[in-house]
Amino acid sequence: MTEPAIAANGLRKSYGDKTVLDGIDLAVPEGTIFSVLGPNGAGKTTAVKILSTLISADRDGGQVRVGGHDLAAEAQAIRAAIGVTGQFSAVDGLITGEENMLLMADLHHLGKHEGRAVAAELLERFDLTEAAQKPASTYSGGMKRRLDIAMTLVGSPRIIFLDEPTTGLDPRSRHTMWQIIRELVTGGVTVFLTTQYLEEADQLADRIAVLNNGLIAAEGTAEELKRLIPGGHVRLRFTDPGAYQTAATALREASRDDEALSLQIPSDGSQRELRSLLDWLDATGVEADELSVHTPDLDDVFFALTDTTNAAGIPDQSKETAR
Repeated sequence: MTEPAIAANGLRKSYGDKTVLDGIDLAVPEGTIFSVLGPNGAGKTTAVKILSTLISADRDGGQVRVGGHDLAAEAQAIRAAIGVTGQFSAVDGLITGEENMLLMADLHHLGKHEGRAVAAELLERFDLTEAAQKPASTYSGGMKRRLDIAMTLVGSPRIIFLDEPTTGLDPRSRHTMWQIIRELVTGGVTVFLTTQYLEEADQLADRIAVLNNGLIAAEGTAEELKRLIPGGHVRLRFTDPGAYQTAATALREASRDDEALSLQIPSDGSQRELRSLLDWLDATGVEADELSVHTPDLDDVFFALTDTTNAAGIPDQSKETAR
């Protein structure tokens, strides 16, 4: 098995008596998108800053490896392997887009010819060629974000940290950014993404960790996390009152809506349960006019996992993680 692109064991960070990260574990496979969700103050940005060498963990803050390098002993090697796009743009608005790119090329010690070639290729890739000679202060929010990521790619990083990269963008610009992120991963780049947009994590991430109060409350694929939340069901709607009554009598566990002639049957939405229900309908000769599957979404997961009362009654996985 190959070593994860990012691996953390017992990562801790405190400021005085305030614990921001309370011993979290992470494992991010190469060439994947790993997303961290959490409310404000959950520790998302702190995790990014530690993993990208911008700040240090606590002295007893666990073990971390990024790009195969030990965080405590090989920080410089990690910096050479990663790129970081923070919540706030690193673009200098007083100079042109091209000059921003060439500045990054100089920082990466690229030769003049190579630097110009890399800058031109990235500006074209991010659809910024026409605006390259204009001051970056004239760019729209989406253009600045694209330039920001283009600047991050000048050093050809294998791992990129994106800290809430689409905050403040309009829906069209956000979808453009999603496509850029997907293309990066197709090219073999590993992306560590923090976001407050649940749809963004659902659309992009191979795996998602929900961070709350400095602990990982749950981790898994979007579908695995959705299955943690109760409330999934199959809805059958009928136009024939006789068929409705037959189904309602037989399916005792179903919730009835006699006015709408519909039944709501608890289900995890799995193919197995759906096939079982369809087989029963066929065997009994009952024909529903409409069948729809309803499963919890990431909004439900987020609110349940970050609700201190845990009203949904799901297991508190953060305590398991802490142990």
